This record gives sequence, C-alpha cells and structure tokens, in this order.
Amino acid sequence: MVFDVGVALTWILFLALFPMAFFWLRRAWRIAYKRDFSEVALKRGESPPDPAKWAPYEFVINAMAGVVAVFVIVGVALGVLEYDQWTAIAGTTIWCKFFASFAVGRHAHTAAARDKG
Repeated sequence: MVFDVGVALTWILFLALFPMAFFWLRRAWRIAYKRDFSEVALKRGESPPDPAKWAPYEFVINAMAGVVAVFVIVGVALGVLEYDQWTAIAGTTIWCKFFASFAVGRHAHTAAARDKG
C-alpha cells in the first residue's frame, strides 16, 4: 500500500467516524432520556420556541446516524465491509444527517415565524 492522498483521506474518514458516532449518539441520548432539548432544531445556534415538538425528529436523525456509524466502524474493524461499501455508507450517512438536521432546523424556525404572524 502506497501512502498517498487517497489513503490519507480514507483514514481521515474512518477516524472521523468515531467522534461523529459519539456526538450523534450522545445527542440522541440527551434528547430521549435526559429531555434536554437545547440542541434540537438549531438555527444559528438558537432553538425554536417549541423544541419539544421537534425533538422526536432530531432524536431519530441522530440515533440512526450514530447507529450506522457504529455499524460501519465495527464492519471495517471485522473486515466485513469492503472499501467501496463502507465509504459509500459512511459518506451517505454523514451527508444525509447534516441535510436532515438542517431541514428540521429550518422547518422548525419557519413554522414558528409563521405561527407568530
């Protein structure tokens, strides 16, 4: 194996899965069990007026992304997943999580603004 840019990016992607999985599962834990809605549907760092309404959506997004990231980590460590499989799963999970959280945040704040006036 020759160390080049592709190998470096692959390692960065794999090592980045560890903190991402941790933060996503921790956020899901906080939402579901601690009832901490401070990180639900954020827009510019601010929660919507009714974060409890959007908490189930944010919980599902974070829990699914965290579980898939752990699945990829374990699959790579055990040698079950091929390179093309795990990079596709990891990349798609990261992008879908970011887009889904972004959409929930924007929708929550838009709905709150629409209800006000």
